[in-house]
Amino acid sequence: MVTIRLARAGAKKRPFYHVVVTDSRNGRDGKFIERLGFLNPVARGQEVPFRLDIERAEHWLSQGAQPTERARQLIRQARRGAAEGVESA
Repeated sequence: MVTIRLARAGAKKRPFYHVVVTDSRNGRDGKFIERLGFLNPVARGQEVPFRLDIERAEHWLSQGAQPTERARQLIRQARRGAAEGVESA
C-alpha cells in the first residue's frame, strides 16, 4: 500500500521531517517514491516552518495513497493555507 508519511532528517535534538510518498513496507527513513514537502518544527526567525506541494498530494490521494494521521493534519493545514492565499508549495 502507498502511504504519505513523514521521514525524519536533521541532527540530534534538531528534528526536520520530509513529507514523502512511499510503500508502507519501506522503513521510516528508507526509500521513497516522491518528496512532497517538509516540516521544520523548530524553525526560527525567517526560516520556513512548513511547505507542501498540495497538487501532488491531491494526486497521490486520488491514486489511493493513505496518509498517516500527522500527514493528514499537514495536508489539511496546507489546504487552509492555500485557501487563505498563504504560500504552501
